[in-house]
Amino acid sequence: MPEHELTPRQIVAELDRDIVGQADAKRAVAIALRNRWRRRKLTDDLRVQVTPKNIMLIGPTGVGKTEIARRLASLVGAPFVKTEASKFTEVGYYGRDVESLIRDLLEAAILLIRAAEREKVQEQAKGRVEERLLDLLLPGPPPSQQAPWGGPPDEPPSDEAAERRRRTRDKLAAALAAGKLEDREVELSIPGRSMAPLSILGAGNVEQMEMDLQNMFEKMMPRPTQSRRTTVREARPILLQQEVDGLLDPEKINQAAIALTEESGIVFLDEIDKIAGGEDGGGGRGPDVSRQGVQRDLLPIVEGTTVNTKYGPVKTDHVLFVAAGAFHRSKPSDLMPELQGRFPIRVEMHDLARDDFARILREPRASLLRQYEALLAAERVELAFTDDAIEAMADLAFQVNRSTQNIGARRLHTILERVLEEISFDAPERAGERIVIDAETVRQRLEDVARDEDLSRYML
Repeated sequence: MPEHELTPRQIVAELDRDIVGQADAKRAVAIALRNRWRRRKLTDDLRVQVTPKNIMLIGPTGVGKTEIARRLASLVGAPFVKTEASKFTEVGYYGRDVESLIRDLLEAAILLIRAAEREKVQEQAKGRVEERLLDLLLPGPPPSQQAPWGGPPDEPPSDEAAERRRRTRDKLAAALAAGKLEDREVELSIPGRSMAPLSILGAGNVEQMEMDLQNMFEKMMPRPTQSRRTTVREARPILLQQEVDGLLDPEKINQAAIALTEESGIVFLDEIDKIAGGEDGGGGRGPDVSRQGVQRDLLPIVEGTTVNTKYGPVKTDHVLFVAAGAFHRSKPSDLMPELQGRFPIRVEMHDLARDDFARILREPRASLLRQYEALLAAERVELAFTDDAIEAMADLAFQVNRSTQNIGARRLHTILERVLEEISFDAPERAGERIVIDAETVRQRLEDVARDEDLSRYML
């Protein structure tokens, strides 16, 4: 749905269809998204002064931090990239350069723009495919050749031959449209694979050099082509891909993707707490040197800078950054003050309550229960869960999270796998059956593991 059609209330309602609870976080991201639309309505001189209100989500794992940002981007068709802050290192250390996340964001925007452009030229490309198939089924006459000893060239085909060829082509076109030639073999020329990626050993800050050299070698070395005999049915999607690609304007796509990245890009920085100083400080020794360096490198990206990519420069002034972290061993104030100030909106995510686990199993459009029911339906096994089974699994997930490590809603994945392990294994031999999972079945599958706290640490 286009961004301008969504009010904050509508955004929250859409997020509620897939994510349980966390109303404060949903409201914060909905307002941030709507503010983008409001900024575009301002005059030019004021618009450039309005910067996005970046958000920091604080809460334990498995409560929906990543999912909120991902669903938000898919709602409005915005380019989105998720990355862990802990995988970046300061320039000069081994690891990824922080600017690579903007290059990744631009690549995501290019995919979105290219998909939209492909839809626009799809019908035109289908018409071209039919013409190319006719050319393959009825090859043209050989080109006129120079007579030996410098004589005059061969005579062009007569009008009668041209008319005869046209009638044959019309008959083939009618047969092709009727689907009578789908099994006829044709010979295709298919571009071969491009050269293998060039790799340069070294730190992450040479990524741009690698891309530039790769691009240069691809332009210098032509892509090989290979011939393949295939049926008309198999040739059609191959030709459609070639024709669609031929109708696209790469430069137009790249420029549109840069504009989309600058105006609508969303970057999700997970594990932001891992680059914070921590309670023990560290005295600037060991990993703290790199942590502080990553924060310094992130600061200009979040503040607004220009990142050079192989498609052109990208400004990050209006990219929305959403940071998230558990902050178990550190706190937001351990981050550099300058970086803290670039995340003015802070939302604390709540731990999942017992009822939240039951809602997660029941309510989302692609809930875990619906996923497993659909997976086993592929084996023609009808799977059903009773209400008391859902309540029993919710109880167990809540209890195990409290007694061991709290991993939030991800605990439900482990519990469901344990409950359905035997059924999933035997499903091919039980085609046509209807299997009902009740509370007694859940207890039988999980009773021993749940009773032994030490065992549940490893099994659940």
